[in-house]
Amino acid sequence: MNDHTPVNIHECDFTNEADLKAVGTLMNAYIKDQYGGGELLDMSRQLHLVDALNEHPKAIVVLAEIDHVRCGMVVAFENFSTFSVRPMINIHDVIVLEEYRGKGVGKRLMEAVETIARERQCSRITLEVRKDNVVAQRLYKKMGFGETAPPMLYWRKYLE
Repeated sequence: MNDHTPVNIHECDFTNEADLKAVGTLMNAYIKDQYGGGELLDMSRQLHLVDALNEHPKAIVVLAEIDHVRCGMVVAFENFSTFSVRPMINIHDVIVLEEYRGKGVGKRLMEAVETIARERQCSRITLEVRKDNVVAQRLYKKMGFGETAPPMLYWRKYLE
């Protein structure tokens, strides 16, 4: 595989067994990654994940494939901006298997989400990135993303 290897990008087909398996496999690869975290999804939770994404009316799941290997995925959700009075897309997960990184897979996935956003006449695409994930930050900057003005904080409260 080299930088010129064709990357097939497609929205997840929730009737395709290979796509469904890839969602769980890629999510677990992300969880295990140094920038992931959390508990691996057992088969029951993987099935629940694909069902929930399929049933979510605003979920966007885009897969990347090289030589019949689903090697990357973006999970995003369409939302609504009250300020622009238009839809927007928030990218929740960007996953590229380690052995496929640096081959343009992430860029192609991001381009696909941007195409979807433009087709839906969205006002913007948002995402969050860890401060220590400089590789992802480089990709996002190349794709035109940047910090917000004024700077914003991303906080969370866990409910258990």
